[in-house]
Amino acid sequence: MRYQVCEGNYARMGITKDKDSVIFTFEGEKEDKCEIVLVNRNTMCETRILASQEFCMGSLRSVSMKHIDTENTLYYYAINGVPVLDPYAPGIAGREQWNDKNRRKQQYKVFGSMNFDEYSWQGDHNPEVARKDMVMYKLHVRGFTMENAPKERTAGTFLGLSQKLSYLKKLGITTVELMPVYEFEEMDIPVKQEMPEYLKGKMRPEDLLHIKKETECGKKVNFWGYCAGNYFAVKAAYAFDKKDPAKELKDLVRKMHRMGMECVMEMYFPEHSNHNLVLEALHYWVREFHVDGFHLIGQNLPITAIVQDVMLSRTKIFYEAFDEALLKETKKYKHLYVYKDEYQFPARKILNHVNGNMGEFLDQQRKQGTEAGFVNYLANNNGFTLADVFMYNDRHNEANGENNEDGCEWNFSNNYGVEGPTRKKYISDLRKRQWRNGIIMLMLAQGVPMIWAGDEMGNSQNGNNNAYCQDNPIGWTNWKTRGSHGELIDFVRHMIGFRHEHAIIAKETPFLFSDYKAKGTPDLSYHGESAWLSGIHPGRMSVGILYCGQYAPKDTGNEDIYVGFNFFSGISTLALPKLSGKRKWYLAVNSADRKQPYYKEAVPYKDQHQLTLSPQSICILIGK
Repeated sequence: MRYQVCEGNYARMGITKDKDSVIFTFEGEKEDKCEIVLVNRNTMCETRILASQEFCMGSLRSVSMKHIDTENTLYYYAINGVPVLDPYAPGIAGREQWNDKNRRKQQYKVFGSMNFDEYSWQGDHNPEVARKDMVMYKLHVRGFTMENAPKERTAGTFLGLSQKLSYLKKLGITTVELMPVYEFEEMDIPVKQEMPEYLKGKMRPEDLLHIKKETECGKKVNFWGYCAGNYFAVKAAYAFDKKDPAKELKDLVRKMHRMGMECVMEMYFPEHSNHNLVLEALHYWVREFHVDGFHLIGQNLPITAIVQDVMLSRTKIFYEAFDEALLKETKKYKHLYVYKDEYQFPARKILNHVNGNMGEFLDQQRKQGTEAGFVNYLANNNGFTLADVFMYNDRHNEANGENNEDGCEWNFSNNYGVEGPTRKKYISDLRKRQWRNGIIMLMLAQGVPMIWAGDEMGNSQNGNNNAYCQDNPIGWTNWKTRGSHGELIDFVRHMIGFRHEHAIIAKETPFLFSDYKAKGTPDLSYHGESAWLSGIHPGRMSVGILYCGQYAPKDTGNEDIYVGFNFFSGISTLALPKLSGKRKWYLAVNSADRKQPYYKEAVPYKDQHQLTLSPQSICILIGK
């Protein structure tokens, strides 16, 4: 076919459509020989189009071509004869089947694909969930949907996740974080090496080095996707409809928005990623997919430019740190969140009696920023699941094939007497109590709570704390336990509901420990065996926290909340501050009560002067 070729417009990297023309804009020095290689999807025949030096601006080549059958045409670039996959390609052809073993048996290629179909968003808008209302849930699209899918063929897909959104909504989740869903190479494909012509036919069999053939179990899959990716293309292997993965992901985001839920994309960029590409990728996902936020991972990212970018000013940005001076430049919508592991370790240490520090823990419980929020979690994909924090002393990553030397060595976990599962009831009961303690702590922390997929139902990875290559039941969410662990799910749902109902807990500004509104009680205060502690000794193992309800936002109720923490292995008593007027203390939650750890309606507490706490337990009282 003859293509009509002329100069493009240099306006946007990648491919764009302008009426009946396709514009290719890519990097290529003026001194380079640059070609656009068009590939017929059906016959795989190639046509090479020279991108003339005349079509060069700076280090960009931009070519406009007419008469391209975009539906049946794939493409790549050739720079000085070297094939180059377009880093801005809106689609990738060649990886449609996840971990396809056939790709190892033959030399294969991936190409850019063209998809210019319009999508009807039908009045879609971003929910913009307020910081105080956020409850995050992080998941891996494939791992979350592989087991117990409503329809077997939807396992591992965006459609499979869409079918589980009602479960997340009922749980109380407002914000879903997706591990990488852009295109990346999940397979380790060896490069086929060709011998020089002068050696072919001259080598004797006895001269060749025979290498032991690698077994299938030795070939790892890049399950998580933390590698350089094709940041403008949706992972086709995660789509039920392989022909249009972009539409399937857009359908998922639109459904989330209709349910009042947000979609946050986790984006990993290697250290030396092009900053222009990073910014354009974020713009692309906001503009084309209506995503609500990004969890950015990587060093040397253009964070200043991202924070100052006006298109991203209402997109939630999660990162490990922000410069204080930069925070002062933020817009009216508070969209920045510090996201790192500084909460989980102090919380785990004091829970599991591993050099715990009460002061450090309490600082994390009330951690809040004026301009930037904080994300808190006790478990994440990188580490033990919450259940395994109380089942294993040590990591068990033997299945990863690295002699159990990979993954974090310091987990601050405790197996409570037996490494792994046990039939000993007293150990099982203690583990469940500690699990409940962890959920309570997380939901009562002032920052945004984040739950790792499956933790609400006691999911275990058999002690593997680095399941980056475990595309199997170890790395998947175990939905088979959902029925037997229904009481765990109910507990998480109740605690999320409790957090929503008592706005004072998630107050969006820092507590001041003073009665600056003259309500008769400080906004936040600590209590021990005697009321009104002035300081917290690091070695304390029990403490009471009083949240003054009158400092909650208007129209959210003014009930006081008293939380009693006892991390000691024996009984502790804490003083209960006297309530004004005819108000009394009511028991709402007691993690030590195995049969009834929470009450739908709080019940009167018998002793209005002191709270008696069972060993390693947490109680919540309501003053009303």
